[in-house]
This record gives sequence, structure tokens and C-alpha cells, in this order.
Amino acid sequence: MFSGSMVAIVTPFDNQGQFAEETFRQLIDFQIENGTDVIVPCGTTGESATLGVDEHEYVIKVCLDQVNKRIPVVAGTGANNTAEAIHLSKKAKSMGADGLLLVCPYYNKPSQEGIYQHYKRLAEEVALPQVLYNVPGRTGVNMLPDTTARLAEFANIVAIKEASGSLAQVSEILAKAGDKIDVISGDDFLTFPMMCCGAKGVISVSANAVPKQVKDMVEAVQNADYLMARKLHLELLEFHTAMFIESNPVPVKKTLELMGKLQANVRLPLVDMSDETLEKLKVVLKKYKVI
Repeated sequence: MFSGSMVAIVTPFDNQGQFAEETFRQLIDFQIENGTDVIVPCGTTGESATLGVDEHEYVIKVCLDQVNKRIPVVAGTGANNTAEAIHLSKKAKSMGADGLLLVCPYYNKPSQEGIYQHYKRLAEEVALPQVLYNVPGRTGVNMLPDTTARLAEFANIVAIKEASGSLAQVSEILAKAGDKIDVISGDDFLTFPMMCCGAKGVISVSANAVPKQVKDMVEAVQNADYLMARKLHLELLEFHTAMFIESNPVPVKKTLELMGKLQANVRLPLVDMSDETLEKLKVVLKKYKVI
């Protein structure tokens, strides 16, 4: 249902730490103009963890307004409180979101049964296509393939954004439930091999800054031009790595600032990039002719 080059779009803030709405609207247009297939606001890259509930809803509202049905919007509405995730998800549905991105409950460290019951409740309560999001490096818990396969039985659970970093895990999900649930890459540097296994695309960090390049690589795989896709994948690898030289989204926001697209403000407990790391980032960005 959701496929191709999808961007986990950043949430820009002004120097007072407030949501920079006009900048956000410009970023969305930049994505659409460069071929991005789906906009995903309020994910990890959108600093959802530091958005208040009202603010979270407003960012989604602005995104939907600016996109204006030109491409799908999959709203990040996950939380480690099931009731809060349901509230955000129902609100996103009422505003016209095309789908939901639901991060695996973080910090609580639920059992596999707890994870299942969390997503089961969301599937039953909110009649909208839902994308599970497994990112154990952030959440402290790994949703196992058997749990994903159980959840694939729900008709409105349509995909999983897999950011476990394990191609074995991705392959196991596809082997167990690939006919019932789509797999989407959550790691830019694994998109090519994941798509070769059967993943449908990527929800990308790098696409914030280089949307056309990410789109070109994904499209090459979709067209079964694997030699070109591999070439583009390897060419982008150093850029993808640089986007995680510090905690996401600090490097990608700094990149966008150097490109003149926003102010690289992040919210505490994230802080601005160190001078030493910034110099390393600039070397990579110059190599890619981004700056």
C-alpha cells in the first residue's frame, strides 16, 4: 500500500524552540518536487518524543494541509502509552491522514505478548492502514518475527518499518508473513539489500537532504535494474553513515541548515553537533556536492 521512497521528515524549530511552520511547508514542497512518494511526519526523525500532544497534532495538520493530497501522508502517532497512541491515531484519522506509523512501545520494555496486545488494540480502535515500526536501538525491545506475523493477520496492519538492522530478521518476516504484510526499510544503508529480499521501499532519514538520490536508488530496484541500484546504493553509503554520526536527527538537521533550508535547532535533551563532528560532516557533504 505504501511503497517507494518515503521520507521521515524533520520538524523544524525556530530560535525560540517553537515549530517553524513556514519552513516545514517549504520542506514538504522540496520533497514532492524531488519525487518522494510518501511524507511521514512526527516519527523519530521528527522529534516526536519532545512534541506535546497538541503540538504533535498540529504538525500533522500542517503536513496534511501542505501536501494537499498530492501524495500520501503516513502520520507518526505511536507512543509507549497505548491510550495516547489511540488518541493521536484517531485525531490523525479525523484530519485525513492516509495511514499511521506506530513505533513499538519504548522504555516500558513490554513482552512480546504486550507488544501484540498494544498493536491489536490500535488495529481494533482505529480503522486506518497501520505501519508497525520496530527500532530496538531506540525502544529497548525487539519485536520478533513471530509477533509481526501474528499482527499481519489484522487487515489494517499493512506494513512494518524494520529498523532492527538484521537482514536475517527481515528475511524471516518475509518468509513467515510476506504475503500478508509489507516490509519497509527503516535503515537507509540497508534499503538496497532489504528491497532485494522483498521490501517495498524505505522510510528514509537521508531523503530529507538528498530526496532525488534516494528516490533514484529505490526506483532502480523497483525497475529490476539491480546493477544500477547497487551502484547508487554504494555511492550513497557514506552519506547514509554521516546522517548517524551523532544522534538522529542532529546530523540531518545540520545538513539541511548548511543547505540553507532550516535552522538546525533541536530540543533538549538533544543538543547541537560538536565542532569536531561538524567538520567531519562537512567533508562528507562537500564530497556529495550537497554544500
